[in-house]
Amino acid sequence: MKTVNVYEAKTHLSKLLDLAASGEEVVIARAGKPLAKLISYTSIGQPRKPGYWKGKVKIARDFDELPSTISSAFQGEST
Repeated sequence: MKTVNVYEAKTHLSKLLDLAASGEEVVIARAGKPLAKLISYTSIGQPRKPGYWKGKVKIARDFDELPSTISSAFQGEST
């Protein structure tokens, strides 16, 4: 893992991107304190399929109903 300061990162961004693309992690620091990590981007293998959980998850009929005590608390009323 390579650590560079912000000035060096701004000056040599292309080189640091090449390092990250080759698998090396680069930590960008300010005054020796780590701020960010530059790593290689990896995409998700398979796109999600809509409807995958259909029929596997049940949602209660009263899912959207809020108990009166909680509703009144949100409105600033005491119970």
